[in-house]
Amino acid sequence: MALANATSCANNTYTANAADIFEEHAGFIRTVIGFHVKDKNLADDIFQDFFLSLNTKPIPHGITNVRGYLYRSITNDVADAGRRVKRYQALIHRYAQHLELETAKNGPEVHISKTEEIEKIFQTIKRHVSRSEAQAIKLRHVNGYNIMETARKMGVKKRSVSRYLSVGLNKVRRVFVTEGGNQND
Repeated sequence: MALANATSCANNTYTANAADIFEEHAGFIRTVIGFHVKDKNLADDIFQDFFLSLNTKPIPHGITNVRGYLYRSITNDVADAGRRVKRYQALIHRYAQHLELETAKNGPEVHISKTEEIEKIFQTIKRHVSRSEAQAIKLRHVNGYNIMETARKMGVKKRSVSRYLSVGLNKVRRVFVTEGGNQND
């Protein structure tokens, strides 16, 4: 058994790699994530991200209660994911309010120029993501469809839409961070 070799019996500390930890504790990890996250797609993303984080930052030497450490790490990751989602939703909400205010204050011609600006930004996005990712982003964030409606329009499963959005938006973030938001590339 791989974990028997990975566990040091002399000082009772844990030194297994991420694959061994997930082999032994996958059910526990999924249960903890599922308890805190009701959205199945988000739970799957957190599960994958947690595995990757254990690869980059393994359990420190000297940990004797592995499940306790995993529980604490998972709940921290869930809280971080929740904060990210809330920040993103707040950003979208503020942007929507800003557009409504601009349209009311300056009339429809300013709204048209904003729409053209959004289309220009979306054209930049389309150059850096796959066709499916671009379609999912447009249907979800430009047209305002929810995940189920987007999946129906695209003819794919909800899980696929969530994955397209996750991967596509990560690519977009990297592009805008790298280019400083320059749409003239």
